[in-house]
Amino acid sequence: MAAPLLLKGIPLLRLRLQRYNCLSARIISSPCRPWCAAADPTGHQDEVSSSEKSSVVLTVKDPPKYHRWDDPDYRKWKDKEEEMLRDIEPIISLVKEILHSSRYMDGERLTVADEETVVEKLLRHHPHSEDKIGCGFDCIMVDRHPQFRHSRCLFVVRTDGGWIDFSYQKCLRAYIRDKYPSHAERFIREHFKRGSG
Repeated sequence: MAAPLLLKGIPLLRLRLQRYNCLSARIISSPCRPWCAAADPTGHQDEVSSSEKSSVVLTVKDPPKYHRWDDPDYRKWKDKEEEMLRDIEPIISLVKEILHSSRYMDGERLTVADEETVVEKLLRHHPHSEDKIGCGFDCIMVDRHPQFRHSRCLFVVRTDGGWIDFSYQKCLRAYIRDKYPSHAERFIREHFKRGSG
């Protein structure tokens, strides 16, 4: 039993050894320089190569630039951002579980409880929900996207048997813009992928 565990750790050990060798080679080959400008009592600095000049190095002169936590506007934004995340987190978790777990097979309709939640929290906020529903709503189904076969998505199944996909991210964006109009664009810019609506 110990042998398989030992064999599993060998690639990890090799990786660590390679990193250690690379790190020690850099330390030995690099010229000895102070960690910051304040530690150099003579005020002289060694010649720096062009590759070292192009890399960003923090010194005592350039402290890290963090947002000012004492700024009341920034604090208000962070509080609102946290509230918005708490608001949408349950529906995002549900949709990701529906799409990325084995809970539903391709072509399977959602349970009544999941369907009600998806319709109430997502579909009704879609910018084109009337067009998606079309002649009438029958159910919500999960399946592979017709063009992007590796992606699973949600579909509205209409009463005439037709079905059309809808983006849960578009639904969430519309919901956020409606409920949090003054903070929506910043939140969307910081928390949603670009180009998806």
